[in-house]
Amino acid sequence: MIPAWLHDLSIAYLVLGGICAVVIAVDEARDPQHMGIMNVVWPATALFGTVLVVRQYYAYGRLATHAKMHAAMERGEAPPSQTQTPFPMKVANGALHCGSGCTLGDICAEWLVFAVPAIAVAFGWHGIFGDRIFAVWIVDYLFAYAFGVVFQYFTIAPMRGLSLGPGIVAAIKADTLSLTAWQVGMYGFMAIAYFAIFRAGLGVTLKTDTPEFWFMMQIAMMCGFATAYPMNWWLIRIGIKETM
Repeated sequence: MIPAWLHDLSIAYLVLGGICAVVIAVDEARDPQHMGIMNVVWPATALFGTVLVVRQYYAYGRLATHAKMHAAMERGEAPPSQTQTPFPMKVANGALHCGSGCTLGDICAEWLVFAVPAIAVAFGWHGIFGDRIFAVWIVDYLFAYAFGVVFQYFTIAPMRGLSLGPGIVAAIKADTLSLTAWQVGMYGFMAIAYFAIFRAGLGVTLKTDTPEFWFMMQIAMMCGFATAYPMNWWLIRIGIKETM
């Protein structure tokens, strides 16, 4: 049985994530990011990162607004997002960029499989896998990867002046290792939550249509950030990913 305190905490943290996403979205509506895709990245990652992402956004994300970038270009100066953001924070922004695709992809995939269980069957449930969660993880990865490549394309292609084909290739190079590293951390924690905390510890199945599931996903996304951060550091250092 799920204890009442955990149910209440799950709801509270989900509400906090929603409030943080709205706070950033409202600010972006008044002062949008220069790179359009970042207007999606910041609110999406606030859904799980809550106040930590809000802090990152106000400290460093707002250095890359269209107004500030345009003013710097008119003066012939380097943009403030590049000159005033320490490298570790640039890496954090890059990891969050990856995490936004994972977040949106996983949300879409989880609810799609919940609404159409036959999709999990098609991906191995009752066949290769005895437990539904493993089949769903495959769908999660595919959706997250698709979102991630799209997000990377709309970052890299404009910055490098790439056409569609080369832009997609560059996006795949930038996102594949980063997203995979993120999903490793996410899946790792969700396995602990699903099998150890809820099934073995509480004697219940963690289900998609419960606040506890999405609270665990919020924590899993933060674990994904932790495993993706060193990968993003390396990818940015060798020039495969762009700094945000």
